[in-house]
Amino acid sequence: MNIKSLLLGSAAALAVVSGAQAADAIVAAEPEPVEYVRVCDAYGTGYFYIPGTETCLKIEGYIRFQVDVGDQPLNGSLSNDSDWDARTRGQVQFTAKSDTEYGPLTGVIVMQFNADNASDQDAILDSAYLDVAGFRAGLFYSWWDDGLSGETDDIGSIVTLHNSLRYQYESGTFYAGISVDELEDGFYKSGEGPNNVGVAFGIGGTAGAFSYQVTGGWDFDNEDGAVRAMGTVEIGPGTLGLAAVYSSGPNSYYSAAEWAVAAEYAIKATDKLKITPGVQYYGDYYASGDDFSNDDAWKVGLTVDYQIVDNFYAKASVQYLDPDNGDDSTSGYFRLQRSF
Repeated sequence: MNIKSLLLGSAAALAVVSGAQAADAIVAAEPEPVEYVRVCDAYGTGYFYIPGTETCLKIEGYIRFQVDVGDQPLNGSLSNDSDWDARTRGQVQFTAKSDTEYGPLTGVIVMQFNADNASDQDAILDSAYLDVAGFRAGLFYSWWDDGLSGETDDIGSIVTLHNSLRYQYESGTFYAGISVDELEDGFYKSGEGPNNVGVAFGIGGTAGAFSYQVTGGWDFDNEDGAVRAMGTVEIGPGTLGLAAVYSSGPNSYYSAAEWAVAAEYAIKATDKLKITPGVQYYGDYYASGDDFSNDDAWKVGLTVDYQIVDNFYAKASVQYLDPDNGDDSTSGYFRLQRSF
C-alpha cells in the first residue's frame, strides 16, 4: 500500500514538474532589429537614406539676422517710419533624390519664415519643384535671379520666383534651357491687368577661369522682352564681373531701365575676407508709367563679406543711387548668418 502510494505520488509530482517545464518553454518573440540611418553618398555630402526606402534626403538651411538702414533699404522696404529696421529669417530646405530609369528624380521643398518683429511674421513656400531628366516643374527661381557676386548690380527681374515648366540640358561645363513662366506677380502696364505668361531661355557655362551666362525673356501680355549677358574672370587677387542688359520696354523680366551696364570686382583679401566694390549705369531709367524715361541714373556701392567661423559669416553693404530726375538715396544693411 505504501509502495502504491509512493508510485502515485511520484507520478503526480512528475506531472506537475513537466507542466511547469512546458510553461517555462514558451519564449516571447525577439524584437525586430532597429534600422539605423545610413549615409547616402551617391548625390554628394549631407544625404541619408530615409529608413525603409531607397530615397536619399538632405536637410539644410540658414538663420539670418539683418539690420537695414538708409533711405531705401536693400532687400525690402522698412516696416516703420524710422530709417532703420531689424529683421530675422529662418529657412529650411528638404531635398529628396532617388534613382530611376530616367536618371535621378529630385524633389525640393523650401520653407521660409520671416519676422520684422514679434507681431509681424509670415511663413511662405519659397520653392517647391520636381526635377527629372532635365525637366523641372513647380515653383522655383528663374535664371533672371542670377547676378554678380556683390550687392550693387541691379540686372534681374523684380520678381524671379514663378510657377514654371522648364527643360535644361547640361553637359559638363555647359548648359542651355528654356522655360514657360507664369508672370502674374510681375510687372504689368496700366490697364493691362496681371501678366499671364512669358517664355525665357538661359545659356551658360565655364571655361577655365571664365564663366558666362546669356539670359532672355519675352513677356506676352506686355509685348516686350529683355536680354542680358554677364561673365566673370579671375584676375589678380579677385574676380572681375561684367554685365549688360537691354529691355524693349518695361516688362516682367526687366523694368529698371531700357539698358544698363554693371561691373564689380570681388577681391579675396584673405581666406575669410572678401571686399566687392561695384558700379552700375542705367540708360533711360524707369520712373513710372508704361514706358522708360529719358533720364539716366548711376549707382555705386561696396559689399564686405567676412567668414567668422565655418558656416557663420557677417556681411555689410552700402549703396548710393543718383538718378538724373529725382532724389539720390543711400541704403545698406548689416547681416549675420549661420548656415547648416
